[in-house]
Amino acid sequence: MDYGIRSGQNVLKAVAPGAKGTYIGHAFLYGLGAMGEQGVTKALEIIHKELDLTMAFCGRTDIKAVDSGIFVPGTY
Repeated sequence: MDYGIRSGQNVLKAVAPGAKGTYIGHAFLYGLGAMGEQGVTKALEIIHKELDLTMAFCGRTDIKAVDSGIFVPGTY
């Protein structure tokens, strides 16, 4: 991922092939610029909700259960 992590979907796409974690910079900076400390908190909450929803769409309820099996071959 050369554009960075900006959403919960991006987190899932990074973790599925084997990443143990991700760095999130842009979303925090945008939140900080818009609303200060509360904006950073809000950005994290949004990414967390997106990740939960995306995992549910993939039939996963635990981040530890996410693997490359969520990808449809030839579509990523």
